[in-house]
Amino acid sequence: MKLALLSFSQTGKDLADRIARKMGGVSERCLPPVTLTDWTREQFVSADALVFVGAAGIAVRAIAPYVKDKATDPAVLVIDERGSFVIPILSGHLGGANSLARILAEFLGATPVITTATDVNGKFAIDDWARVHHCAVVNKGAIQSVSGKLLAGNEIRLASKYPISGTVPSGVVPVKAYPYDVYVGVHTPTVRENVLWLVPKIGVMGIGCKKGTPESAIRFAVHSAFREWSISRDCIAAVATIDLKKEEPGLCSYVEQHGWEFQTFSAEELKQVPGHFQSSAFVARTVGVDNVCERSAVLGSGGELIGWKTTFGGVTVALAARPFAPDWEV
Repeated sequence: MKLALLSFSQTGKDLADRIARKMGGVSERCLPPVTLTDWTREQFVSADALVFVGAAGIAVRAIAPYVKDKATDPAVLVIDERGSFVIPILSGHLGGANSLARILAEFLGATPVITTATDVNGKFAIDDWARVHHCAVVNKGAIQSVSGKLLAGNEIRLASKYPISGTVPSGVVPVKAYPYDVYVGVHTPTVRENVLWLVPKIGVMGIGCKKGTPESAIRFAVHSAFREWSISRDCIAAVATIDLKKEEPGLCSYVEQHGWEFQTFSAEELKQVPGHFQSSAFVARTVGVDNVCERSAVLGSGGELIGWKTTFGGVTVALAARPFAPDWEV
């Protein structure tokens, strides 16, 4: 987690420095050339968590222009200068502010001030569970509905394509088919309306392309493949290909825009991948291995194919899934 800390006095700076040394963050004091407005604008888009050591009102006014979406906003916390209280004020669950508050409070010997309703009432927090298990949230508006049912003492029905180990939380009823309130899986659910869809980020996408393939062609091929497979692109965690394409401009640009991990393998490494793959004599003659997209996806994931080779405009795309073994712990 990339942590950014801002303080407003020497006492606050000393405290922020302690945290930075412990957590690996960057601590700055609000003195020229560092300004509150510039620092907040920059860190809001680049850091995973912002920690203001000072008054809560300062933090609230500073972040107000940049708050957009609970699924993408960073965690924001406030700590008083004495280090007595740690207060998450934004992205408590999905951004991890509540969890970070507890960690910082334990380190400082402080009191974490948690105000989210599910935590206060001891209820299962589905959005916190999604964050811990690295799931993207589709139809995030349904979080309120799901949490509302639990807070009202009602049950929620949850369908998962993956076995979930451990003790099922109170109020949660595992089901295998619709109707359900929450669906966990990468494939499109039977019903999406009013359903909270949690997509595990376990996909490694293998891509093969000709030299000079533009980014637009790669994007079109990827979108087309995922529609054909009925799989959410939100599952993508990494892209894999042959090392001959490690500096391919269109591919590199596409991967960089999404912030995905980029893996490349030699032809010899790809040849050694066990399994049955769609073979191409032309590809074998060109790059030294009969299949790039499927083999690189499997090798990069350590798992199995869930989206077999598709070809659009000369771009080949395949998808494999990393092992995923969730439990009920948050």
